Amino acid sequence: MPLGIRRLAGISALIGCLLLGSCGTSGEEVCDRPLVSSLPPSSFRSSSQLSISHGPVFAKVNRREGAGGWSPLISDRYQWLEVDLGRRTQITAVATQGRYGSSDWLTAYLLMFSDTGHNWRQHRQEDSLGAFPGNSNADTVVQYKLEQPVIARYLRLIPLDWNPTGRIGLRLEIYGCRYTSDVANFDGSSSLVYRLSVRPSWMAMEIISLKFKTQKNSGTLLHAEGLRDHSLTLVLEKGKLLLYHQQGVSSPSGGQLLVSLGSLLDDQHWHHVKLERLSTHLNLTVDKNTQQVHVPAELSHWHIHTLSLAAVQSHGLQKPILSNRNFHGCMENLLYSDLNLIHLAKHNSPQVTVVGNVTFSCAEPVSVAVTFTDSHSFLQLPGLTSWSSGLASVALQFRTWNKVGLLLTFDLPQQDGTVLLYLSEARLRLQISKAGRTPLELSTGSGLNDGQWHSVELNFRQDHLSITVDKDEGATAHTIIPLPLTAHSQLFFGGCPTQTECRNPFKAFQGCMRLLTLDDQIVNLISVQQRLLGNYSHLQIDMCGIVDRCSPSHCEHGGRCTQSWSTFHCNCSYSGYRGATCHSSTYEQSCEVYKHKGNTSGHYYIDVDGSGPIKPQLIYCNMTEDRTWMVIQHNNTELTRVQSSPERNQHFAHFDYSSEEEQLATIIGQSEHCEQELSYHCRKSRLLNTLEGSPFSWWVGGPGSGQVHTYWGGALPGSRQCACGLEDSCLDPSHYCNCDADYDQWTDDSGLLTHKDTLPVRSLVLGDIQRPGSEAAYRVGPLRCHGDENFWNAAFFDKETSYLHFPTFHGELNADISFLFKTTSSSGVFLENLGIKDFIRIELSSSSEVLFSFDVGNGPLDVRVQTHLPLNDNRWHSVRAERNVKEASLRVDDFPAATQEAPADGLIHLQLNSQLFIGGTASRQKGFLGCIRSLQLNGITLDLEERAKITPGVRPGCPGHCSSYGLLCQNQGRCVEKANGFSCDCRQSAFSGAFCHEEVSASFKSTTSVTYILKEPYEPSRNSSALPSSIYSDITLRAENVSLSFRTSQSPALLLHISSFYREYLTLLINKHDELELRYKLHSSRDVEVLSSTVGTLADGRLHTVTIRRLADTVSVQVDHNAREDFNLTADVEFNGIKSLTLGRVRESDGSDAELAGLTSLGFTGCLSGVRFNSISPLKAALHHPDSSVIVTGPLVQSSCGSSSPVSPYPAETTHSLSDQPGSVDPGQPLVNTIRSDSALIGGNVLHLSTNKNNSLWHDS
Repeated sequence: MPLGIRRLAGISALIGCLLLGSCGTSGEEVCDRPLVSSLPPSSFRSSSQLSISHGPVFAKVNRREGAGGWSPLISDRYQWLEVDLGRRTQITAVATQGRYGSSDWLTAYLLMFSDTGHNWRQHRQEDSLGAFPGNSNADTVVQYKLEQPVIARYLRLIPLDWNPTGRIGLRLEIYGCRYTSDVANFDGSSSLVYRLSVRPSWMAMEIISLKFKTQKNSGTLLHAEGLRDHSLTLVLEKGKLLLYHQQGVSSPSGGQLLVSLGSLLDDQHWHHVKLERLSTHLNLTVDKNTQQVHVPAELSHWHIHTLSLAAVQSHGLQKPILSNRNFHGCMENLLYSDLNLIHLAKHNSPQVTVVGNVTFSCAEPVSVAVTFTDSHSFLQLPGLTSWSSGLASVALQFRTWNKVGLLLTFDLPQQDGTVLLYLSEARLRLQISKAGRTPLELSTGSGLNDGQWHSVELNFRQDHLSITVDKDEGATAHTIIPLPLTAHSQLFFGGCPTQTECRNPFKAFQGCMRLLTLDDQIVNLISVQQRLLGNYSHLQIDMCGIVDRCSPSHCEHGGRCTQSWSTFHCNCSYSGYRGATCHSSTYEQSCEVYKHKGNTSGHYYIDVDGSGPIKPQLIYCNMTEDRTWMVIQHNNTELTRVQSSPERNQHFAHFDYSSEEEQLATIIGQSEHCEQELSYHCRKSRLLNTLEGSPFSWWVGGPGSGQVHTYWGGALPGSRQCACGLEDSCLDPSHYCNCDADYDQWTDDSGLLTHKDTLPVRSLVLGDIQRPGSEAAYRVGPLRCHGDENFWNAAFFDKETSYLHFPTFHGELNADISFLFKTTSSSGVFLENLGIKDFIRIELSSSSEVLFSFDVGNGPLDVRVQTHLPLNDNRWHSVRAERNVKEASLRVDDFPAATQEAPADGLIHLQLNSQLFIGGTASRQKGFLGCIRSLQLNGITLDLEERAKITPGVRPGCPGHCSSYGLLCQNQGRCVEKANGFSCDCRQSAFSGAFCHEEVSASFKSTTSVTYILKEPYEPSRNSSALPSSIYSDITLRAENVSLSFRTSQSPALLLHISSFYREYLTLLINKHDELELRYKLHSSRDVEVLSSTVGTLADGRLHTVTIRRLADTVSVQVDHNAREDFNLTADVEFNGIKSLTLGRVRESDGSDAELAGLTSLGFTGCLSGVRFNSISPLKAALHHPDSSVIVTGPLVQSSCGSSSPVSPYPAETTHSLSDQPGSVDPGQPLVNTIRSDSALIGGNVLHLSTNKNNSLWHDS
């Protein structure tokens, strides 16, 4: 092993050994020795004892002396048994046993530890649950091994529950081993300074570790100086550890804060701190929590030459982070790399200088605190005899997270009044109420629910009352109302007991109090605990049980944590996530998912890994009829010209993408296909040269920093060719790219890069640009990907005994599970994962109920969602379950979610160890029959298809999506099944777009004419994209369906005219009265039949929609949302030999109807949209599929004029921000809607098709 590695290994081993203080002669010691059996009687104390023979001294496991164990006088939760181990000891396990030969045993208990016999600290499992399981009989020994060893001298066991047919009975054993340490005490003006005598060689890692305890919430813990006046300072500020970086005199007074960690560290308990400096980052560990921070570049090769402990002892160039606030408390096992600095100081090492009064034992100030745990907590104290003089004072210190709570109340019997001192909105208020008078209120302080200790002083004089917070003169309130306190006064702290005259109109106080002082006399709370003074209920005396539920924070993804005494809350605003812990993403994972929720093209926030660490980002989703494209832009997607320059040989272009690196990689990885256009336009500018020569140009692409590639768009990786080389179509057959022909004319090499391993393009180098006459231009298009392999990953389970299995699911603190299913069965297990006791399961419990059940050690919890619609209808249904430390929730489709709160102080870790079963269980019972798709656990998709390929009874994939998504196809669009999803066939619709939802509209002038020639019938090929032609030439029609929308100010105006070979016709027009008129002439020798609608003012410039249906002689007409109007024809019912359909001006007339000829010659000026005659869409055919069936004359401009509100024919892109949306925003709503403004003028002399920029070239002049 190399020396450096061996030294680091030795350092780590020494740190672990010294921090635990259990190093034996061999460096290791099995720490499980029984400690109680050899202790003297003086080591045992208890709250009470039933008799001398039931005393605590008899509470030793497997001993039968006395009454066979300890039993208190009264069996309640205020009893305790205490053991003094004689010195600080490493404790690893505790065992309990009932009292011998009795029915007395504990079923649950709490453990408290202390170094001094005061200031107890409750031991918790998983930092949450405090209760330990006890016994089920009087004889069996039940041992509980602590998850982490505890260092303490005193142990106190508090019974919580016991055998209901007996009483509290206990025998006890404690297991552990000796603990040794080096301790130093600092009095606030003392310190240790370590200086390296020899400049060390640079080490890749430096470690400083120590343990400390203090009652002061601020002070400098350590200050490390190194090269070039760089320093790191670790300070305690308001009970938190802050790490700062400073550099010389140029550093600001506060330095640069690198990291903050820990909370409530001023609790006079030992806390472990470790600071690791590595070459690229720092690790700061406080107790069980570690946070990593990247170091400034100047610290990457930095090492310490001076280390100051408990103060800043520097050469004066740097300003201290905390001026004149040194550390006041104790430190233990202070290690720098392999040196024990306290040990060196004790032995007068010249490397360590002792400044001031440093002692090598820990001075433990005794301060007895009391914890008010719930709404039933109170402390009652009598008044003092000295109060008869009318002078009195009451003082206390408190800490809490709650904004509201009663601190103190007492009655004024002589004045029939009450005094209330309470917190409201985190301010301190004093209310004095007297009968028949308006209450007097004083208020002072603010932000008093920050968990810090705050002092309160009440001073009463005969004509004066003052209240002060934190000894701040500015936070003092006064009144001249006297408050006579007497020796008979009863003071109630924190709350009121039941059935007393004490009243509390506010919430009870939850928090800690200490240093309760009456007339400068500190109240002896131990006497209160022993029932020798006052009265109390639901208190924890001689400990402060405050817990910071926001450190570490359970709020994910930047959610802001706030807390009260019993719970915490996560504010997820602006994070992009939701749920009790901001765990679940608000957004979908791909454009494909948005499309299948019915969304159209636009910009959407995409969260590619769901609840994972990658942030959501805005991406353009292009929902086409057959594919859904994700379009990721970069900083230059335009065609960019490169001018020749003798001064430079190469042109470099770098592309920065709008998406982050992790998101790019995930999008490419989960897409079925990705592509990126790479184009080079050239004139005397070669591209790749020959296969043998060095390439002039290349590009870099792929994940991370990418790799160099020398092939071009449209060719194969590694080929060193362009698309023309692959197709054997280059200008010069001796080259493999058009540009390599080196012609003095414009040409190009363009194509798509489609190999995902080489995408995205990150940079481009163009080399042949320096010669005279060389001109070039390049374009790297946006990255485009379609197909979400995760969304369509599915498996079909066709046997109840079949299942898929995967590795154990790890969702200890947060678990979210989402999937889609479809089935015809009424029950079945979707998912199950078991542990020793814990489990998690999701199942279809009935045809209308999904059940989410789990157990994390607090007992099984069920969350159910019942639906009023069947779930076994063979359609896709979505399920989303989430479990975190606060709650569990279940959502099915869009039905209301069900939620169950977690126990306030229950176990929180989900501990599983079996395989994860999908579609069944390990017992092969209650298996699921049907399809499961897009199964994701904590944002990671399980590959069901790949596992199904090798599993009997399970098939990969699952067809049949139109039953679920077919309703998304609108306007007569037809749903078409695909292997992965569906598409909408819009060929029979007058609309286009992904869901046949986009209007096909055009602006008409008076000279515009669109004529659709109805040809002889033919059978279109299966793969033809052309619209089907008419089959009406030789067929008689007895029915028509006509629909269209229009916008015009013209009257009269012709909307639609259908003619036949037999001088029969159907005409739809707006007459001179601005009314809709339908003219039928179904017999050449009979008069025309005119059907007039009563709906008027149709030439008002607004959009109107008309629907006409004829069946034989019955005709119905509906305009907009008006009532349908019914008519009857009398002449004939057959429409024979249909010839053509015309929109706008009719160019040819048979001359049989002069009035009609006059109307048809007027044409139409305005907008037509969504025109459909039976299965024919003439306007769509003219704009999208111009062929011989359509004759267009005059200007025809495609536009969005058919929208419901007046729109410019050339609209711009509209951007919507979150703040623009009223109320809450549906995450499926596009934030940007892009309306394409490409317009076409078909017919006439001008073509107004916008030119693709790819085809833009600079031509010779």
